Amino acid sequence: MKPSPLDRVLLLLTAILASYQVAIGIEGVGTFSILAYTIGFGILLIAILLILILGLEVLELPAVVIVSTLLPVSLAVGLVGQYLPTWRVPSLIGAGIGLLAVALTRRPRAPAWAAMVVVALVHGVSGLVLFSLPIVLVLSGYTKYAFLLVSLGSALIGLLGLLLTFLRRGRPKTDLFRYLPTLFFLLTLCFTLGFAFR
Repeated sequence: MKPSPLDRVLLLLTAILASYQVAIGIEGVGTFSILAYTIGFGILLIAILLILILGLEVLELPAVVIVSTLLPVSLAVGLVGQYLPTWRVPSLIGAGIGLLAVALTRRPRAPAWAAMVVVALVHGVSGLVLFSLPIVLVLSGYTKYAFLLVSLGSALIGLLGLLLTFLRRGRPKTDLFRYLPTLFFLLTLCFTLGFAFR
């Protein structure tokens, strides 16, 4: 299914925002967090470009699960590295173990339940960090209220993940595909504004 003209505009705007984050980055953070954020927004940019070129069906490929896991995981690792520097190494090790587990459970002989549990666990932990850490930082007065947009963006990533799960479970594609470009745009906008005005 090819994106509609409006969807193409939303995806193009998403690609511009993601490329801005990759090229300009987030000011005032260390190399560790910049690298993690660049990986996350780089993955998002590549995904959007593939959708624009190949259509929304590209999201049904098995490798998308592994690659899409990199988005919340890398953003969560970047956030931890930026605001909880003593947890940098443990978060990086945990992210590596989680990504390796996702890749291993995607093998043809791996049980389907294991793949589902591992993906849910990895996405759940990274999503919890992305959602809760900005709230804690805002409530403690460490960042501005605009940083809550990062929490909203992480909630939208969770919603996107649910839609992709329904897509793999055989739900009608046209119903699900029509929400994806808007979700991609909104979550990228939330992250961009949240990081810019923190």
